[in-house]
Amino acid sequence: MDLWLIWLIIAAMLAVAEIFTLTAALGILAGAALVTAGFAAVGLPLLFQPLVFAIVATASVLFVRPIVRRHILQPGVERFGVEALVGETAYVVTEVTGLGGTVRIGGEEWTARAYDETMVIPPGTTVDVIEISGATALVYPRE
Repeated sequence: MDLWLIWLIIAAMLAVAEIFTLTAALGILAGAALVTAGFAAVGLPLLFQPLVFAIVATASVLFVRPIVRRHILQPGVERFGVEALVGETAYVVTEVTGLGGTVRIGGEEWTARAYDETMVIPPGTTVDVIEISGATALVYPRE
């Protein structure tokens, strides 16, 4: 069996292993094995192939892996301000209709309207905040 084919098989096995680990380290090694397979295919002697693999793997771990880790470990986008209120639970303080009313969201009273304009929501009902429009919460009763 040709040496380049062996390097190609090693690259494929490392790539498959990367799918299960999601650490980027095995993917980098798979790339190094793929580069080495290319050098082996053009006739690089067996003595130098592990050296090429080691150089490419080391360079990739030193320069590519920090970039990959930075992208993988980015914190999720957090909502703040009025956007953070969407999806929260609220309690009806005064009757809420399609025209108006008030709800308590996290200790603050907000003007509110029913999301379904034909609905009348009595005081004391638990509702979900569907949307914030200006300074008015659009709410829908929780089932």
